[in-house]
Amino acid sequence: MYELMVETGFSAAHQLRGYDGKCERLHGHNWRVNVHVTAERLNEIGLAIDFHELKKIAEEILFPLDHSNLNEVFPFTEINPSSENIAKWVYDNLKKKISGKNVQVSMVTVWESETASATYLE
Repeated sequence: MYELMVETGFSAAHQLRGYDGKCERLHGHNWRVNVHVTAERLNEIGLAIDFHELKKIAEEILFPLDHSNLNEVFPFTEINPSSENIAKWVYDNLKKKISGKNVQVSMVTVWESETASATYLE
């Protein structure tokens, strides 16, 4: 089994509804996102998927979040834009985008700071 990872990111503001503390106020982060995919086999030139293609797909998914107030972007208008929920949202969207390719999503990690992250995996 092969596992590949690319890192990208976005800048955005958010506030956690119902949170008792300073994170309930609007604030921003420079988010980092690691997407991991796995493959059972390689293609004819020895790749599971081109890193550039995987990063481009991840950046397309994140584009609506960049330089936004996450609380105003669906589905975060209805669910809290927590690192956990963002990680699952990226995972689900990535799973749809790479359907039919040689790889499967294994996990997505969203970093809201240098020392705090959330990971989603099935």
